[in-house]
Amino acid sequence: MTELARLEKRDGIARLTLNRPKSRNALSLDLIEALRTRVAQLAKWDDVNVCVVAGEGKAFCAGMDLRAVLEDPKAPAKLLGAIAELTLEVRALEMVTIARAQGAAIGGGCGLVCVCDLALTHREAKLGYPEVDLGVCPAVVAPWLVRRIGSGPARRMLLTGGLLTGVEAFERGLVSGLAANEGELEEAVESLAGRIRDAAPRAVRVTKRWLNESQATGLADEVRRGAMISAEVLSEPTAITTLKRAFESR
Repeated sequence: MTELARLEKRDGIARLTLNRPKSRNALSLDLIEALRTRVAQLAKWDDVNVCVVAGEGKAFCAGMDLRAVLEDPKAPAKLLGAIAELTLEVRALEMVTIARAQGAAIGGGCGLVCVCDLALTHREAKLGYPEVDLGVCPAVVAPWLVRRIGSGPARRMLLTGGLLTGVEAFERGLVSGLAANEGELEEAVESLAGRIRDAAPRAVRVTKRWLNESQATGLADEVRRGAMISAEVLSEPTAITTLKRAFESR
């Protein structure tokens, strides 16, 4: 059986890969649990300074698996609760995490981009939070976006929905680096990861730990409460109807 999440180490750089390409790496419960297992392994790698978080195929991550929501009324609480824990566990890693956001990073996928310490994308990519357009509440990822770009810009992005190009995402501070195209993205990610790998390990880890501590006040509670709020909204009949219409119009 193909692994839903791959973890490897090459030349001192770890790589965690979402491996559900036929579904654009949408966050199913199985994929989330596989990622959490891999993150637990990764946390024990004391000899690694940096980890690249990537998605197999054409998209980084299309967000939460909304088809599962339509099939199972209990899915929202399970999925969103698991996403909340995954994001907290990724942020808790003492190594530097770099999101390689190719193709699309949408909703929960864009939340994963914001959870990582650094993120690179390319000009043609699509990133953002279209949840309100689909009858979904983005509360579970809101705390990460606020900490990435600030309260005012985050409010604007979450309430208006829609998607940004890679250029717009870079200009708004959603990502920290921009490549001309997807072909050059991998080179840019490898260059950045190599620079961090070659830094002093102790300095990197202590700095990362301090940055985490400086932003920790209330964070876990916000993320978990956000998951509950998102699940409540997504369980309402009107939200399900809006979601069904969105899928039917595709």
